[in-house]
Amino acid sequence: MSERETKREQFSKKDSSGKKMFAPIIVLVLAVVAVGGWFLFGQQSLGGPEIVQAGQDGTIRFASADFADGKARFYRFEGRSGSIDFFAVRSQDGVIRAAFDTCDVCYRERKGYRQEGNDMVCNNCDQHFRTDLVNVVKGGCNPAPLRRQQVGETVVIAVNDIERGAGYFKTAVN
Repeated sequence: MSERETKREQFSKKDSSGKKMFAPIIVLVLAVVAVGGWFLFGQQSLGGPEIVQAGQDGTIRFASADFADGKARFYRFEGRSGSIDFFAVRSQDGVIRAAFDTCDVCYRERKGYRQEGNDMVCNNCDQHFRTDLVNVVKGGCNPAPLRRQQVGETVVIAVNDIERGAGYFKTAVN
């Protein structure tokens, strides 16, 4: 074979190095999507609810300013009988509202809610509920109300009130 034919063969051979780059590119794309999801949808989309603990006075306290953006914040309290999930959100009327991350109808599915604009949406039945009706309308698939109190620039939730919602989150025994 001539030197010219050898070079031609080298360039005409299929290079598999492109396949080697495919996996790292996929990993990179997935990482970008995950980080983008965190920025677009908040920490709940990746890490779940924030774990909160009560102070010595038997309450959980949040700064009102934490809710200024109108985005629902999801929390988990480890109660005497297990995990209890709830959320808090500032509705368009400026009131900070709180509810268990469940309802009277769909609680067995343990899917909770997500926020879409000014609505909380049941992840099980896809019904929408305006945030300004959280704590006002009760029953059915409405978010189960959680008592909270505004004290100055602080939102206060008593552990006893959170514990009252434990029945929604108990694991069923088969």
